[in-house]
Amino acid sequence: MERRRLLAVLAALAVASGCSSPDDKSASSSPSSSASADGARGAVEAYVAALNSRSVTDLIAAGGVEDAKWSRQEATQILADRGGRGWKIKGVQIEHDMGPDTGSARLVAEDKAGKPLRDTFTVTRRKGRWHLVVFTHQPTKPGKKPASTATPAS
Repeated sequence: MERRRLLAVLAALAVASGCSSPDDKSASSSPSSSASADGARGAVEAYVAALNSRSVTDLIAAGGVEDAKWSRQEATQILADRGGRGWKIKGVQIEHDMGPDTGSARLVAEDKAGKPLRDTFTVTRRKGRWHLVVFTHQPTKPGKKPASTATPAS
């Protein structure tokens, strides 16, 4: 009886090791969390550099949005509010609290005059590149309706 049980366990292990799903393979080939954090930190650093240089193009790249009229207008507003102050990063904390390709970034910086900047961003990885979600006025694509927050009628 003991031998049968041992053979059954060995057979189950052999079957289980031979059956791996595509998800198992992609999980093992995904970048480590420290590599992900480094990429997300790079996006935060690119954002601060864009602010310091007052570059609309670099800010759009850090945000990962299309270069269009709406994004240029919003980038211009962001730069008017925070740009050109010589920000120095004092700390960046990255947490992958929403999955391996989405998380939170907390930025602590200080400008030349010592004025603090504290902000929290959502960071996302698309096509292998990390971006900050800093553009909030992105237009809805034609044919799509925004999600409703209204209580459904019964």
